[in-house]
Amino acid sequence: MGQFINDKILPPIMKFVNTKAVQALKEGMVYSMPLIIIGSIFLIIANFPVAAVTDALAAAGIIDILNKAYAATFNINAMIAVIGIAYNYAKSEGQEPLGCGIVALAVFFLIQPSSIVSESGDVVGGIINQTWTGGQGMVGAIIVGLLVGVGYSWFLKKDIRIKMPAGVPEGVANAFSALLPGGAIVLVATIIEGIFSLGFGQTVMEAIYVIIQTPLQGLTDSLGGVIVYCFMVPFLWFFGIHGATIMSGVLGGIFRANGLANQAILDSGLELTRANGGHIVTMQFIDQFITVTGSGITIGIVIYMLTLAKSQQFKALGRLEAGPACFNINEPILFGMPIVMNPIMAVPFIGTPIIVGIMEYFAIFLGLCPMYGAIEVPWTCPPIISGFLIGGWRTALLQVVTIVVSTVVYFPFVRKLDLDNVKKESEAGDEDDDDDW
Repeated sequence: MGQFINDKILPPIMKFVNTKAVQALKEGMVYSMPLIIIGSIFLIIANFPVAAVTDALAAAGIIDILNKAYAATFNINAMIAVIGIAYNYAKSEGQEPLGCGIVALAVFFLIQPSSIVSESGDVVGGIINQTWTGGQGMVGAIIVGLLVGVGYSWFLKKDIRIKMPAGVPEGVANAFSALLPGGAIVLVATIIEGIFSLGFGQTVMEAIYVIIQTPLQGLTDSLGGVIVYCFMVPFLWFFGIHGATIMSGVLGGIFRANGLANQAILDSGLELTRANGGHIVTMQFIDQFITVTGSGITIGIVIYMLTLAKSQQFKALGRLEAGPACFNINEPILFGMPIVMNPIMAVPFIGTPIIVGIMEYFAIFLGLCPMYGAIEVPWTCPPIISGFLIGGWRTALLQVVTIVVSTVVYFPFVRKLDLDNVKKESEAGDEDDDDDW
């Protein structure tokens, strides 16, 4: 079975995850992370869980300023993504990347609505609508970033560019080099936008949102989508592939769009519920539960090693991993135990996230725990603390339950390996005694 997986299953998976498009998507989405964390701080303060504090801030007019800071950081996620994806794709092709990112941004604005209808019925044009520069434009940003990256790189690889003589400053030379590919890409985008606007009565971005993004958000927000994601992360890790990075790189934009859509519901004054269009599965769902304490939710292994381990190897490994596990880092366990390519550990390693994913999904679905808005914390934030920050005491309590589930599921498997190690250490000690004679 292992040989079949290595020969038949892993090669196409590795071929896919190593494509330039997937790598550009994964690297490009990371650029928005600092602003999301910064914006989350302002959002937490503006929605502080003490009424006296928020009332005082509102009376002083400070909440409006905090909300501006939150909007300025959260509502440009798609803008950052389109630049980052195009930039990284061109970089992977060995081309000057900044010009590609700028062209992608221009196309991104070109294909989205540039006017709104005011409350009085007047059409206001020449605007950049933050609805489309945030979560609602995320899939459009991904598509534009990749397509512009491919097209721009093709022009430069074919040497279709304006070349400047030697001695011209590099910045000027790069600007002229981008002129022909940029002009051709913008022209094509303009023609496509004209077809959609004049022929179908909507912009390309609006069409992408309706035809592609909305169904994708529904798919990732389903119980089946949760189970598939929970399976794929540890499955890839079992073979030494960083499953969390790959899966969040591919789907992180959709999860983040779900969270931003939830925040838009809250900002509109509505209650965040399924009936009002709320999404269960967001980036917080993944980071603070499915991969909490590391992929596979391996905190149960660490707890066993620190409290019940008999073998010297597991006692030492438990002390080594105790600190990193609190910050959701578990490579010492994955490679030191090891879990990677260890058939005995495959069942709990894959099964624990699936159990937790189902448990979390129904806890939110049934209203036992709240849905998540746009507040995100760094993925290294310790469990329980992170749960309280993103969802209050009920979410923190659910993380405690998650830790208990991890401990129970892993126990019999880790116990077996521990006793095997005790036997091996005992045999090794007897051999040393024989050597002394």
